[in-house]
Formats: sequence, structure tokens, C-alpha cells
Amino acid sequence: MSQRVPSTSSIYAFSPDNPPVLTVPDGAVVEIDTCDCFDDQLRTEADTLETLDWEKINPATGPIYIEGVRVGGVLKVTIESITVGSQGVVATGKGLGVLGDRFEGMRRRYIPFVDGNAVWDDKVSLPLRPMIGVIGVAPASGAIGCGTPGAHGGNMDNKLIGAGTTLYLPVFADGGLFACGDLHAVMGDGEVCVAGAETPGTVRVRFDFLPDLTLTNPVLETEDGFYAIASAGTLDDAVTMAVGDMADLLVARLPMELADVVMLMSLSGNAQICQVVDPLKTARYGMSKSVLAAYGFEL
Repeated sequence: MSQRVPSTSSIYAFSPDNPPVLTVPDGAVVEIDTCDCFDDQLRTEADTLETLDWEKINPATGPIYIEGVRVGGVLKVTIESITVGSQGVVATGKGLGVLGDRFEGMRRRYIPFVDGNAVWDDKVSLPLRPMIGVIGVAPASGAIGCGTPGAHGGNMDNKLIGAGTTLYLPVFADGGLFACGDLHAVMGDGEVCVAGAETPGTVRVRFDFLPDLTLTNPVLETEDGFYAIASAGTLDDAVTMAVGDMADLLVARLPMELADVVMLMSLSGNAQICQVVDPLKTARYGMSKSVLAAYGFEL
């Protein structure tokens, strides 16, 4: 039987000093209710970006302490399901997103969800692909705002982090102190306007501690592939980090030297953008399971 954490139990920064709102054993399944990235402040036509409390942005529900999780290992987070609300909100404006210098003022738009689709207008509807924008564990020290990604996870805005995927997070504080939020019902790579279809919802996850696995940055496993995820001050540096992390994983597990691994990566892998609008940019580098299975690859 799973336990549930309400969206009222939220943080605005990942930190080892945050007191846990729930303690669970290794192997536990937990349901986590989340607010949207605007802390559910935009609900009706009367609510505007100008009236927002900007101190309450990107809340993450938690943190959750997982017994037995220790520094140096990896927290395996299996995302069993994601449910979203009945509508989303997308926004942009002056200083926001890639083209924020072209705007004066702020603009937001509500998007109803109907029959599994996000209805943009009477001509265009987009299939819902719920994902988790903010998901991570506490850093070793200090506090990292929920709007910033990093080795701990955080605001990676990786559209592949959805139901049926598994996220592997390096552990920097005992218990992990896991939290998540900022659900998007649908979002394109880059999140260029600074938002997806932001929505509240519920995430169901399972926690498993892997004491013998060591990672520098998060790794994602989907049905079809493995992805190294990295965040840095520039997109160039983020891509370089993600490629390097994947190369290190493969060299340690495949019967190949680095040069052959990198050539195989160049032929069959893909460097992809997660987001380019946060304080750090996030990229991922993916390798297909169909290629890796030939060598018995496992994390």
C-alpha cells in the first residue's frame, strides 16, 4: 500500500537542511501531489502574471527520506504513473524565455485538456505527454533553488521523464531527501517560451537504493534507451558533460576502448536539448537499448 504526500508539503529549494515530510523504507511506493510551477496561482481569467508572487515559483513536493539511502550510491526512482489536472497554463513575456527581449509585458494562456489532448485552439490539439519538470534529491550542502538543475537533478525539464521511465540520481545526502513537482502535460524540447503546459497533478513513484552504482549526474532509462543528463552554464558545456558521462558509462561496461566507444556513440547515439531557459542549460545524450543489448549493457 502506497503512502501519499499532499501538495501543501512543498519546498522551493533542495537542501540537506530541509526536514523530511515523510520517511519511507527502501522499496516504498509513494504518491506525490504537486502544484504547478506557478504554485497554482493562475487558475482563472482574473489571475495574471503581474499579480503573481514570484517568490513562489517551481515548488517541489517533499522532501521524502528513504531509509537506507546513503551518500555515494544511487537512488533509483521508477515513475509508475503521472496524472494531470483538467487544464494547463503556458506563459511568456518580457525577460522570459529565449525571445524575452522581444516582448513588452506578460502573456499567459489557459489550455484545456480534453480526451487526452491539450486543446490549443479549434485547429490544433496536441496529445498529452505528462512529464516531471523538477525532480531530484538534496545536494551535499547549501541550497539550490527548485528552478535550477544540476547533478542533484532539479529543474531539468527533460520531456522524457514521464510514466514508465526510471531516473537514477546520485545521492549527496543520507536519505536522499527526494522531491518533485513542476508537471507539464505537454512540452517540446527546449521549453523556449519558459513554460510547458503547466499543471498540477499526482506522481506515483517507487524508490530503490543502489549502493554499488556510482554516477556523477542523473541518468534516465526509458523503454528504448539510456540517457545521460547534464546541466551547465552553456548548452555547449552541458552537451559535452552529457557525452562524457555516457562515454564513461559505456567504457566501464562494454568490451571497447574509449575511441571505439566514442565512434559507436557518433554513429548511433543522439545529443538532445532538454531546456535552454533556466539558470543552467540542460542536455541529454541517448543511446538505444537495441545497440547496447548486443553487449549485455546494464547499469
